[in-house]
Amino acid sequence: KFEIFNLDMKTGDTLKIKGKISEDADGFSINLGCRSTDLALHLNPRFNESVIVCNSRCSNAWQKEHRDNLCFSRGSTIKISIEMLTDKFQVKLPDGHEVEFPNRHCYDKISYMSIKGGFRVTSFKL
Repeated sequence: KFEIFNLDMKTGDTLKIKGKISEDADGFSINLGCRSTDLALHLNPRFNESVIVCNSRCSNAWQKEHRDNLCFSRGSTIKISIEMLTDKFQVKLPDGHEVEFPNRHCYDKISYMSIKGGFRVTSFKL
């Protein structure tokens, strides 16, 4: 688990994450918000379902899921870029795939980030 509590991500910023997905990963998640119980973006690739699930969390309650096709595989090294806009998160994935997810909580600042599961971070840049 990779966790940061003082990330200073603001509207207009882009977070770039590079890492390697383990060969036996069921999935992993990248979470952005003010704390683990309040997430503006939960990005959760699931290899057993071949899907990327995006969601948000408010006071520990999950909200409505958004599902997209999975565009990378176990064992690969990938770059993910997440741009925070006023009304949405623009996520750039490998091979030109993009996922948009609304900024449901209207956050203008993100202080919390965690990465869990079968993904080893090799670099990240804000």
